Amino acid sequence: MEFQDLLRPTSSRLEFREEGYYIWCGSMFRWRDTYYLAYSRWKKEYGFDGWVTHSEIALAKSDTIDGPFRPMKKLFPIEGGSGWDRDCAHNPTVLLWQDRIVLYYMANYGNGAYWDHRNHQRIGAAWTTDPEGAWHKSDGPVIDISPEGVDSLMTSNPSACVTPEGRILMVYKAVSKYGAMPKGGDVICAAAIAEDPMGPFTKFGEPLMVNPENGWSVEDPFIWYDEKEGRYYALVKDFQGYFTKAQKGSTALFTSIAGRAWQPAAHPLAYERVIDYGDYVQPVDNLERPQIFFEEGRPTYLLCAARVREGDEDTFNIRIPLRSGGSS
Repeated sequence: MEFQDLLRPTSSRLEFREEGYYIWCGSMFRWRDTYYLAYSRWKKEYGFDGWVTHSEIALAKSDTIDGPFRPMKKLFPIEGGSGWDRDCAHNPTVLLWQDRIVLYYMANYGNGAYWDHRNHQRIGAAWTTDPEGAWHKSDGPVIDISPEGVDSLMTSNPSACVTPEGRILMVYKAVSKYGAMPKGGDVICAAAIAEDPMGPFTKFGEPLMVNPENGWSVEDPFIWYDEKEGRYYALVKDFQGYFTKAQKGSTALFTSIAGRAWQPAAHPLAYERVIDYGDYVQPVDNLERPQIFFEEGRPTYLLCAARVREGDEDTFNIRIPLRSGGSS
C-alpha cells in the first residue's frame, strides 16, 4: 500500500472547532443514520499543555457524512472523585462491536504537574448502545502498567481493531520506567489481545516499532485490518523521521501479518506535516493522532489533530478525504 496515493485535497469546511476550547483527538463513527465524532477538548484558559491535566472527551454529531458536526455533550470523567481517571480523559478511539459502541481512551490523575499526570496515564474503556445516552466505564484501566518491561511507567494512545478470528487487537503507546525520570525510558508501541473489547487483555510484552538510534521512537498508533491483503496496517507518528526518511513528526505506515511483529511498509512515508487544501498546501507544526473513518468497509476520511504554528491557540481536528479505491 502507498498511503499517500489515498489522500485527496481537503477543505476548511472539514475542520472541527469548538469555541473556547483547544480541540485535538477525534474518532468518527456512524450509528444507525447519524454520524458522530468523539473528540478531546480542554478550556483555553489552561494553555496548550492543559491536555495532560484538564482534557475531557466530548461528543458531536452530524446528519451527513461531510458534517458540519455540532457539539453535544461531555462524556466523562465525572468531576471530583478520587479514582485513576479523575482529572483527565484524552485520546478517544471508537470500535463498533456487535450491538455496542466501545470507546478506548487515556485517563490520569495527578498533582497538577505535567510529568506527574503524564506518568499516571492509563488506558480505559467505556461502552454504550446509544451514543446520546449513558456510557458505562470500566472500573479500572483495561491496559494498566506492568511491574517490569516496556510499559512499566505509563500506557496511552490506544487503538484497536477486530481480528479475522473475532478477537480484539490493541496497539498502544508504552513507556518503561528504565530511564531518567520524570521522562522515563523508551517511547515505543506495545500490543495486547482480548476475547471481549472490555478485556481482559493479554499483553504480548515485546516493544514494537523501535528506532535503534533514538529511544523516542513512535506514538499515536491507528491500526486496521485489510481483508483484501490479509494483513494489518498502522499509522504512527515518527518522532525522528527515522522510518519515513522525512521530517521529524511525519507519519509512518507499518504493517504486520499477525499483529505481533510490525515492520515499516514498502512505502513507509504516509504523509508529512502539511495539509493540502487544493489551491494551496499549508505546512503545519502538528498533524497528529491519525484516525480513519471507514464507510461500509471503505476508507473515507483520515482525521488528524492539527495546529499550524507552535504557540497558536487555534487547534482543530481536520478530516482529509481518502480515495474510495483505497484498501479497506
